[in-house]
Amino acid sequence: MNMSRLMASTVLVASISLGAFGVSAGEITVMSWGGAYTKSQVEAYHKPWMAKTGNKLKSVDAPNPAAPIKAQVIAKNVSIDVADVEFSDAVRLCDEGLLETIDASQLPAAPDGTPAIKDFIDGALTECAVASIVWSTIYAYDHTKFKGKKPATMADFFDTEKFPGKRGMRKGAKANLEMALMGDGVPAADVYKLLGTKAGVKRAFRKLDQIKKDVVWWDAGAQPPQLLADGEVAMTTAYNGRIFGAAVGEGKPFTIVWDGQILDLDLFVIPKGAPNKDLALDFIKFSTDTQRLADQSKYIAYGPARKSSAALVGLYQDGKTKMGPHMPTAPDNMKNALLSSLEFWADHDSELNERFNAWIAAN
Repeated sequence: MNMSRLMASTVLVASISLGAFGVSAGEITVMSWGGAYTKSQVEAYHKPWMAKTGNKLKSVDAPNPAAPIKAQVIAKNVSIDVADVEFSDAVRLCDEGLLETIDASQLPAAPDGTPAIKDFIDGALTECAVASIVWSTIYAYDHTKFKGKKPATMADFFDTEKFPGKRGMRKGAKANLEMALMGDGVPAADVYKLLGTKAGVKRAFRKLDQIKKDVVWWDAGAQPPQLLADGEVAMTTAYNGRIFGAAVGEGKPFTIVWDGQILDLDLFVIPKGAPNKDLALDFIKFSTDTQRLADQSKYIAYGPARKSSAALVGLYQDGKTKMGPHMPTAPDNMKNALLSSLEFWADHDSELNERFNAWIAAN
């Protein structure tokens, strides 16, 4: 499971600290993506870690934490201790020597004693990163905007005649090209084979051409629910947990279409030269144990990256909504799901984003 977010980064800072402990307490800075996602981490990880250890934690957000990590490490002026990044960024940053290594043998075992290395799902542990969640890019719509037949397939997202209205899309090649091919009838299983050809790339952009004049571009994960809520778009691509939070948590009239969803992992990393490396590792060990990963699912619909956490996933924080059916990995949601390809984007990210940016700029 793979995926990257290569966007410009504007950091929005929000501090969190208990303040009840003495000056001897340590402090770490943790960077994440903001919105409902960061809020879920605050409740499941930040507050419990501070309460247990007496340390303090400052939470900062960025549209893509990978960008400030690279900038800080290169400048030898690192202020981030822990960051939440996508799988492909975790691997790339590690390969470039920009992250500290993390010994997976130090991570807590499952409650039954199963070592962490066997308890995390496949691909969730790398040389420099520890996964916390499985998430997906989906598209969603405001069901009050469509009185008759409702959108149900990826093809419907690209059909502005049948389903009129603006479309929200993340400003980048990744996910958009895959969705364009699936919207053009390509099965998820064949997407990367086709996208690896010139003809496949041309076909994807030709599909995007069909809705280009109707697209509202977004950069940060908190934007799509707001675009829907404000009526600026009738449908938008989004991260599934953000739409869940708006629909179930805030009562918004939003519906997720799971057809063509693109699955990925997010992982915790420690930037090279982090000022509080030992505390950072302690935070990661605490936050990725079985109970803590299950706890996050109380606040957002992302699946835990440990097998032993699955049985502990229960109700949403409202005390009545069962979280299982809202997870990307629920059987009913996996019928035409695509695993984002780390290998493909490692090879083609730069060229396809250059082409994508040129396509946006063209009339």
